[in-house]
Amino acid sequence: MKYRTKRADVPCQLLLRWAKLRTSKYHQWKKRYGQINSHNGKIPRDWWLEEWEKQAIIDFHDKHPLEGYRRLTFMMLDEDIVAVSPSSTYRVLKAAGRLDRKNVTPSKKGTGFVQPTKNYQEWHVDVSYINVGGSFYFLISVLDGFSRTIVHWELRETMKELDIELVIAKAIEKHPGVSPRIISDNGPQFIAIRRGGSRSLFVSTA
Repeated sequence: MKYRTKRADVPCQLLLRWAKLRTSKYHQWKKRYGQINSHNGKIPRDWWLEEWEKQAIIDFHDKHPLEGYRRLTFMMLDEDIVAVSPSSTYRVLKAAGRLDRKNVTPSKKGTGFVQPTKNYQEWHVDVSYINVGGSFYFLISVLDGFSRTIVHWELRETMKELDIELVIAKAIEKHPGVSPRIISDNGPQFIAIRRGGSRSLFVSTA
């Protein structure tokens, strides 16, 4: 401002008036000159939360362990448990170790296929498209993973999830008492079967 007043040969107050800038604002800027520009407002800190609030967040999460921290935040607001921001909920749960949900079995992808050690331990289901006498059918076959023999096969006009289930059911009827894992790809028919309640038998290879 001193440079401008010297160049213009006018008082500082007049320049401020022309710029529609208050004197107090000018002195604030002058005092902060050379400093790092930072937020003027107060930043919330974790320690602003009371201990009972932190415990309430943890207890509410334990009652609803499948919900994400954002949904938990609004659920707590609706139920008048505690009023905090989603970021505060995340920090409290993170500090309490409640967000470490990745305790799953490590993936075996890339380590090679583990061969079964006996018959009827794993069955592989596959669907092929073949021409029989000028008509096209779906060949649904079930192979034993250990012996590589065909447990059961059928030619069907469709390959919907019902067709797959019927072929597998007939294969199991031929060998009562066995409970093999059914290994398949991620075709839509197999996905529908897994979602429909038979997922305990299925293991996807894709």
